Amino acid sequence: MTVRQELLHVVAGTVFANSDAQGDMEVDPQQPVGLFAFDTRFLSHWVLRIDGERINALSRDDMTYFETRFFLVPGAASHYVDTDVSIIRHRSVHDCFHEKITVLNHSAQPAEFTVRMEMGSDFSDIAELGLRQRTVEATADSANKQLVLRYQRDRFVRQTTVRSTLPVEVDEGGMTFRIRIDADGKWETDLHVAMTMGGEDGQDMRAHLKSHQWAVRTGMREDLAGWMDRAPQLMAERRGLEEMYRGSLADLAALRYRPLSYDDRVPVAGLPWTMWLCGRHSIITSLQTMAFTPELAPATLRMLALMQGGQLDDDIDEEPGKILAHLRYGESGAFGDRANALYYGSADTTPLFVVLLDEYERWSGDADLVRELRHPARMALDWIDEYGDLTGDGYVRYQRRNERYGAINQVWKDSPNSITDANGRQPAFPRATCEVQGYVYDAKRRGARLAREFWGDPAYADRLEREAAALKERFNRDFWLPHQQYYALALDPYGEPVDALSSNIGHLLWSGIVPHDRAEAVAEHVVGSRLFGGWGVRTFATGQRSYNPVGSHLGAVWPADNALIAAGLRRYGFDTQAATIAAAIFDMAQTLGGAVPEMIAGHERRLTKYPVQLPAAGRPQAWSSGALLMLLSTMLGLRPTGDNLLVNPAVPAGFGRLDLLDIPGRWGHSDAYARDRSTAHRARPREH
Repeated sequence: MTVRQELLHVVAGTVFANSDAQGDMEVDPQQPVGLFAFDTRFLSHWVLRIDGERINALSRDDMTYFETRFFLVPGAASHYVDTDVSIIRHRSVHDCFHEKITVLNHSAQPAEFTVRMEMGSDFSDIAELGLRQRTVEATADSANKQLVLRYQRDRFVRQTTVRSTLPVEVDEGGMTFRIRIDADGKWETDLHVAMTMGGEDGQDMRAHLKSHQWAVRTGMREDLAGWMDRAPQLMAERRGLEEMYRGSLADLAALRYRPLSYDDRVPVAGLPWTMWLCGRHSIITSLQTMAFTPELAPATLRMLALMQGGQLDDDIDEEPGKILAHLRYGESGAFGDRANALYYGSADTTPLFVVLLDEYERWSGDADLVRELRHPARMALDWIDEYGDLTGDGYVRYQRRNERYGAINQVWKDSPNSITDANGRQPAFPRATCEVQGYVYDAKRRGARLAREFWGDPAYADRLEREAAALKERFNRDFWLPHQQYYALALDPYGEPVDALSSNIGHLLWSGIVPHDRAEAVAEHVVGSRLFGGWGVRTFATGQRSYNPVGSHLGAVWPADNALIAAGLRRYGFDTQAATIAAAIFDMAQTLGGAVPEMIAGHERRLTKYPVQLPAAGRPQAWSSGALLMLLSTMLGLRPTGDNLLVNPAVPAGFGRLDLLDIPGRWGHSDAYARDRSTAHRARPREH
């Protein structure tokens, strides 16, 4: 049996490098190995040899998310004892890629070595790795100590330029150093890899942007330190919780980038397959982190407003007022499949945009942003009724406008087979999933508040409130399954319920569309044995034909899903159930260690004492790292009330005392204190 090797990465926004344990990069048809930026692989081959031998790893020092060091020796493992030479590869990324190679001579005599770095690029779009060959032009220039790899298709140009700080023999396949090292001495060189996205003249289209100059002008270490300093400080009695918290903050810092033509940094979805702006992920991440890193929210809101749909375009599912699904820069979007570039196929991002705008104002008091985004927010609310309601029954539905490409399921459970009934049958289109109706209900109520308090339009506010109330009544009539005592996953185009039991019903608690007399039944289901397996709430309940514990949306456990469910349970006063979910996700994250995965298998915890990881699950993922922060906020019961911060804890047993200091908001900064199995809690404003 072949065991797939875990990739090691350094990352900074959309720039990341995946390698093996030695730091080498070689094409793997199943994994995105290489150096990537803005959806293109700029290095597909980067292999170090000493005297013709491959190198082997002794250890690694992961210094920050953007920087690591490999400690290596040449040859096989049998050479590890009493070796006379060792190698250090010090690697970092920002807008470019750097690698310092150090060779150490441990003998008492001078030694000569041939150091060879093999280099190559296929310039693949990450969406189509290995699907086709490209003609790459290689220009070796020993005089200038550089190798240029270039790919051009019409006006689409991508170029990799590798430069050495020391004289070197350069050929089309790499660089060769012939070196002599004194006894107990060392030799080192820096290799700098520049990635150019440009037009026919080769000029980098990022050169005039702040994003391209930022890393040169501002140290990344200082930026990371500032990010961590601005976040609240956690002190926890539970062992490992502080480390998980700081790790999640660092992962979120790593997954920020500046889109082209935009100055502020927004979250990308996550490593390795979705290193681009995804509307849903960015919005939910911003909601999750409101009490910790609120700067993500205004950047996300402004970016999504800038890219808001303004016309009807069937190729990319664009409609006036619609918030985009994703923005990419790869070749596949530039030629042919336009949906691989700018795409609007999402039914939930538009109401969630309004939810985020209102939630950000509640925390920040930033009335100016609410007024600034009045038009985009009203366009989003208008989209709900004008374009979202495809059958005229008052529900937001989805069906891709272009049958050639685009997402089949345009909700957070976006795999092709994710929407199915208990017997495995998939409904016809257009589909109305239950959680989207909850988001719409929440958006209209929040939009009404914004209209009344900031836009000076009480008549519009009254209308939105009437529409929200009517939706709640209609939804609870059509989606409720009285015999099963839960809400249908979806309605088909004829109004028939799709009767699967799924985690989506937990989102309904988060949005507030569930009447109080039905909330207890929903709460019992989400922590019942069919949905809750011990490591978290499954996406799809056991006992249904399509259930699959390793199916992404048919049985796997997603931290982001669980965070919203736990927040919904607390909204309705089900503190014990919320604490159960929070404890399970923290246990999973702590057991696995490192970045929180996108999902894990939904196996019963009593059957597997170690969470089962899935090959398709990326890590780090913005909304998985954000999920831990949201669960922490939910455990503490943090909620803005006017100009004050309310703290109402429900801390799981075994967590002990939690102190969260310097929580930012319209109140300035506050501290929150809580203890498990205790009602002692308070928030205290801080003077700054």
